[in-house]
Order: sequence, then structure tokens, then C-alpha cells
Amino acid sequence: YLTADEEDNYIIAGANTPLNDDGSFKENIILARQKEDNVEVTPDKIDYMDVIPKQVVSVASACIPFLENDDSNRALMGANQQRQAAPLINPHGSLVGTGMEYRAAHDSGAALIAKAAGTVEYVDANEIRIRREDGTLDKYTLEKYRRSNNSKSYNQTPNVKLGDHVDVSDVIANGPTMDHGELALGQNPLIAFMTWNMYNYEDAIMLSERLVKDDVYTSISIEDYESEARDTKLGPEEITRELPNIGEDALKDLDADGIVRVGAEVHDGDILVGKVTPKGVTELSAEERLLHAIFGEKAREVRDTSLRVPHGGGGIVQDVKVYTREAGDELSPGVNTMVRVYIAQKRKIQVGDKLSGRHGNKGTVAAVVPEEDMPYLPDGTPVDICLNPMGVPSRMNIGQLLELHLGAAARQLGIHVATPVFDGANENDVWDTVRQAGVDKDGKTVIYDGRTGEPFHNRVSVGVMHYLKLTHMVDDKIHARSIGPYSLVTQQPLGGKAQFGGQRFGEMEVWALEAYGAAYTLQEILTYKSDDVVGRVRAYEAIVKGERIPKPGVPESFRVLVKELQSLGLDIRVLDMNHKEIELRDMDGESSEHLNIDTLSRMAEEQEKKKLAEETEKSEDKKDDEKTADKPAAPADKSDGKVSK
Repeated sequence: YLTADEEDNYIIAGANTPLNDDGSFKENIILARQKEDNVEVTPDKIDYMDVIPKQVVSVASACIPFLENDDSNRALMGANQQRQAAPLINPHGSLVGTGMEYRAAHDSGAALIAKAAGTVEYVDANEIRIRREDGTLDKYTLEKYRRSNNSKSYNQTPNVKLGDHVDVSDVIANGPTMDHGELALGQNPLIAFMTWNMYNYEDAIMLSERLVKDDVYTSISIEDYESEARDTKLGPEEITRELPNIGEDALKDLDADGIVRVGAEVHDGDILVGKVTPKGVTELSAEERLLHAIFGEKAREVRDTSLRVPHGGGGIVQDVKVYTREAGDELSPGVNTMVRVYIAQKRKIQVGDKLSGRHGNKGTVAAVVPEEDMPYLPDGTPVDICLNPMGVPSRMNIGQLLELHLGAAARQLGIHVATPVFDGANENDVWDTVRQAGVDKDGKTVIYDGRTGEPFHNRVSVGVMHYLKLTHMVDDKIHARSIGPYSLVTQQPLGGKAQFGGQRFGEMEVWALEAYGAAYTLQEILTYKSDDVVGRVRAYEAIVKGERIPKPGVPESFRVLVKELQSLGLDIRVLDMNHKEIELRDMDGESSEHLNIDTLSRMAEEQEKKKLAEETEKSEDKKDDEKTADKPAAPADKSDGKVSK
């Protein structure tokens, strides 16, 4: 073979250049490649010839049917998006492939391969036993629902039945994204290229509810969460069920050690691992540590630092692993016990999930429509997906249309088609197959509106295309924040979902509000909602007390700017309208006791108590008034000053 730089020195003919019986070229002008260019040369200039047409592309690109009809940018996207396909619980191999699917899956390392020929003697979901011809027994263990590095389910399923004969290196168990030993990244839905109620505008996708109901695009995500019990200065942390101020209801799924049981259904905020951390100011003396070791001393001050399910992380506890120093597990210094909990989620396709074909024709789900409202074929079959036809011309990925028509014919004839890259079906082959299947010769058909039953004005391209669900799922991306962590230097909210951050209001968003003249909204975004440390606490205080919200103060970023300029030796001072200096208060100055949330919580509690006291007082006054009203009126005084009884 030639390395890439050596190849630049030669002129190389394509693999499917026509040859005579003696091996000489048939044509007088040959299409060849030289460096990055395609050139036309005479046969005597040719140095080498390719072995197979697909040797110039990668394995992923070689899995794209009709790659030669796609624009290079979209082909690149198609190759990348195959890597991002989420393993579905019941995948199906593509009806239109390239012949590379078996090879790619077999050599991936995800499939279970027979070491020797023999007969299947036992098979279940976890184990396959094969008796070799010499009488020895091979046992194969299947991987079940293991978490992969990108938090997906890595699962193997048997590909053989009892009594089957297998040859050496046959696929006996499918890995994830495999079907019958072949690569199966997605499903083969019935797709129509048509607009529908503007739901598929701008690369949006409209789905039939059938795909949700029948778990066509359902995948499993497995996330792991860990909790460590460390040695602290005040004593060791403890993994326990005895948590301070936690009701019995919150502990119902925990075992005796305070660890959640496998199979429990957990929701946001539920306890996975109960853990307490000692709190206090003094370090324990040796005697106290000994007493604590002997008696367990439950009365000691501890705080609850349990591992809880984060937002959006609820599901079924699939596995729990406990690592301890005593058991000889390798743990980082200072860690005594580590618990890892795996939570599995079954994710059906929903609005916001990303789907894609193999030609870079990606989009996000915009609507899930009931089956009965979907457009349907003359025989009453509702289509599964509606894609926008405007996504084709400008992208120049015509391969998807050829795949669509050939897929429709393949389903009708009950066959699978392989069309190898640069050497596959041409336009005539596609239309011949379409005619043979009895489909209309233009590949289009009359479609009826599911809501009215009337036919649409124009005939529509309908067919079968291999369509994948990608790992970019809306459940991983959805995020909201009210009050959360702030950056240490700028005192502005952090960014990103992982940090529980806020939404960045950038320059362009500011222009939009400026265009509307929304001055107070802008001021709010610049102060209370960002880094006016004193102002945001005062505003919270005012809201809690039900008072008017005070004017905003000086943002922390301005103070940082002033301090930076002062550090350069510039005398920067802030003056008011009367040229008096305004003192910029330090955050660690006199206002610091206002700044923590505990104080605010205390304040809120005091306000509640005050309100309760006022209400009680009012109700007592009311009772007293009622009693007074119920008493009979005293008669007027008599002249002798005695009061009648």
C-alpha cells in the first residue's frame, strides 16, 4: 500500500475503470486522481489502480448508501451522526445498505463471536453454550445493560437458537445497535416529504404517535452517581440510615446501611446514599474518638450530607457497587468507603429530541401527532414521519431521495438491498426496482389528510428511509434556575447546566431589549439578577417582608473594574452629582451579615411568626368584641348611685 504522502507522487485510476480481458484499459481517456484533483489522462500515464472503489473513504462513510449523490459537507455530517446514534431497545437493520453493515458490526468488538464451529446446546439472555465437534463445551457470557462511557445501555442479545449450527467467527450475540449480526443504528419508518401545518418548518420533524406507543425510538440511558465517606478534621463521615430530621417515609427504599436497594424507583431529590458529616468547632481528642468508636455516640452533632437524585435524574436503580478500604479496594487517600449507584431511564422519543438520516439530513422533533391525524396512503397506511422538502435542494444530499424510493421498493418486494459506495445502483437500477415493485414510476403517490380525509393537491414522495435517534436528547439539555451559585470574583451567576448556572444575556440580547426601550428590564438584568450583591439580598428581603423593592446598588463588576484600575496606580474615585465621593462598600464590609441565605431564612421565619401572632391577636380581639356584644346592656344609673344587679 502507499502512505498518504507517497500517494501524491502517482496518478491512480479508479477501481471500476473498464478493463479488457488481458488487463489493459478499454478506454483511451481514463478518469484518475492525482493529489487532490480528478484528472483525465491517457492509459500510459497511469501508475496504479485502486483495489476497491470505497478504499478512499472511511468505514462510517462507506455505510452511507448513494454517498456519490451527496454533497461532501452533508456526507461528512452523515458519517459523524452515525457515531452519535443512540442504541435503541429494538433496532432494525437498514433496508437499503452498502454491504458494509455485517463487516462493520462483526469487527467492532461489540458482538459476541464464535471461537470454534459447533452446535448450540443452551441459550438464554445471559449465557450461550456451544458444543464443539470434538466434544468440548464453550461457554459465552453476554453483557447485560452495562453503562457505556456516554451513559447509554451496552447490552448483548442472542443471535442463535437452540440446535443451530455455527461456524468459527459467526456472530452468536448482537451488541448494541445490531440486528441479525449486522449494523442497525436506527429504524425504517415510512417517511413523506411534505409540509404539514408548518410543524416541520426549518428542519423540524413531525412524528406519528405510533413511534412513541410502539417504543420504536425508545432507548435506555444509565447514569452513575457516587458518594464518598471521608475522614474529616472533626471525625470520619459515616454512611448510615440514621439521618437527622429525616422522616421514615424518605428512608423507605434504603437498606440497613442507608444505601438504596436495587430496583427501587427514585425521583428528583430522593436519598440514594444516607451520609452524615460531623459538625462542630473543636477537634475530637483521642479519648473522645475512642468513646465514639465504642459507643457510637449518636448524640454528637452531625449534618445530613446524603447523596440525592439530581434534577431530571429519576429512574430505576439498576445497580449499586460499594467499595471499602477493608475489602482491599483502591480508594483515594482519606476515603474510607465509596458507593456508586446506577440509575436507568427508559426514554421514549419526545418533542426536542434530535433525529437524523445517513445523509446529514438531521432535525429535531417539533410535534408528535396522533396516528389518526397523520397523512395516509391510498391503502389507509398512515405515514410515520413528515420531513420538509425544502431541506433537500439547497443541501444537495440527493442520496436521501434515492434511498427513499429504493427503500419503498425493497419493503414492497420483501428484500434488503446493498448498493456499495461509488459502485452501487445507478438511477436506472433504482427506477427498474421501483417499477418491479409496482410502485408508481415517479416514486410519488396521492396522500390524504388524516383530519379531513381529502387528498392533498399534489402527489408526494413517500418511501422508507433508515432514520436514527441521536444522543442529543432534550432530557439531558433542559435546564432552569431561580437562585443558585455565583462566581467568586465577579459575583455573577455561573453558566451551564452542570454548574446549575443562569442564562447568559449577551450583547445581541441587550440590543433586542434596547430596541424596545425596556430600560428597567435591562437595569434589573445588570443589577439584581447579576452581581449587585447587596441589592439582590435587599430585594429578596423586601419580597419576603412584602415591602417595596429598593433601588439597585452598584454592581460588583464595577467595583472589580475600579480596583483593577487602582492596581495600575490610577486614582479612580466615584463621585455623585454634587462631586461628593461615593464610598464603594466591600462585600466583606459591614453589610456581610445581611448576605447569607440563612439570615434571610431566619428573617422569613420571623415574618411568619409575626404574621401568625398578629392574626392570633386579631382573632382574640374579635372574640372579645363578640363577647361584649353578647352581654345584656346595663341599665342607666339611678340617682342614689347604686347599680342594679
